[in-house]
Amino acid sequence: MTTIKTLAVVTAGTSDPSTTTMLASQAAGRVAVLAAEQGVEIQTRMIDLRALANDITSALVAQHISPDLQNAIDVLRDADAVIASTPVYKAGASGLFTAFFQVLDNDLLIGTPVLLAATAGSDRHALVIDDQLRGLFAYLRTITVPTSLFASPDDWNGSDLSKRVDRAATELVVLVVAGFRSTVRDDAWGAYQHSYGSAGGSELGIDLDTELMRMATGGR
Repeated sequence: MTTIKTLAVVTAGTSDPSTTTMLASQAAGRVAVLAAEQGVEIQTRMIDLRALANDITSALVAQHISPDLQNAIDVLRDADAVIASTPVYKAGASGLFTAFFQVLDNDLLIGTPVLLAATAGSDRHALVIDDQLRGLFAYLRTITVPTSLFASPDDWNGSDLSKRVDRAATELVVLVVAGFRSTVRDDAWGAYQHSYGSAGGSELGIDLDTELMRMATGGR
């Protein structure tokens, strides 16, 4: 029996065609192939941040979540793994990319395996993933695979990029097949610190059945 898993691919590419989206799609395709070899069918859901630019801005400024943005958030919420790909400008990830992840509920991606990818016009930006993106996704309490993907114009002509894609995809598939996300959320969800009003759910509720609360409410 084939197991079905969902892969969310988030791309902040702004051109059409976009090398940022191409890199993410290449990785997603390899994940699907490797997962199939393990008896797992990957259903890929694309999240194009360029189409959500106005919605993301409104969410940051006015705390208004549009239906389209909510749909994207729901895709992430239900995903078994994520590929997150951004262009790099002036030694920093795209503002659109970081803004999207900043509007997410802090609990949304707990335990989710993530493959990080970035593209730029120069190798000078190669450290942006490790220097900036890993910190962002650590804050969101995801698990990022050890191999990240970075591509500048020269990388598309060689075989090294394909080897890195294969390695990163393998790492992501191992976590997906092992059920890392569901195990963490099922067995350790209550051990995480949850913000009031977040997706922490019942873990944030007040336990009225303690001796102190019974005394406070006039009970015995």
